[in-house]
Amino acid sequence: MKIYDFEGFPNPARIRIALAEKGLTDAVEFITVDVPGGEHKTEAFRAKNPSGLVPALELEDGTIISECTAITEYIDGISDSPALAGRTPRERAVTHMMQRRAEAELLDAVGAYFHHATPGLGPDIETNQCAEWGHMQKDRALNGMRYFDSVLADQAFVAGDAFSMADITAFAGLAFADFAQIEVPEDCANLIAWRQRVASRPSIAG
Repeated sequence: MKIYDFEGFPNPARIRIALAEKGLTDAVEFITVDVPGGEHKTEAFRAKNPSGLVPALELEDGTIISECTAITEYIDGISDSPALAGRTPRERAVTHMMQRRAEAELLDAVGAYFHHATPGLGPDIETNQCAEWGHMQKDRALNGMRYFDSVLADQAFVAGDAFSMADITAFAGLAFADFAQIEVPEDCANLIAWRQRVASRPSIAG
């Protein structure tokens, strides 16, 4: 398997954490796509992933899988334990629900703020900014943090009692927030404690 990514970016980090959780890191060849240099917009890369986004997974038969949720589903399916997408129909449904909320209300919101209301990746990449939209998304991200803080008041992890891909996405969202200089509200004690626990996992702590 090959993973096309740019190490340190939030979405590639999600897949690297998932691979580490499943013990599959050594089964993958990582190929760097120079996103700050615009390589993701080239014809050669778009031939692999028309959306021009990283990461993308290339299987041995040439199949390309993009989108972090789809890639994580594939990774989860080729190795039994631990289950990152849930085991029972209920677990899988709740995990996917919370995974989507972690994307929409946190990671993607931070991304919209970063790309629209800050210099982002520079003028050569950020060619269609809307600062007003970006600042609205910053508020959405802060509201998302408070939402997940309330969720974590009653359970150990974002989707329930077990670590899942929803936790990976939320964790990556907070890391992106750090980079974009969006501080976690001090009153989000549950979220802050959860983050400290997740950061100590071998897949993240190294």
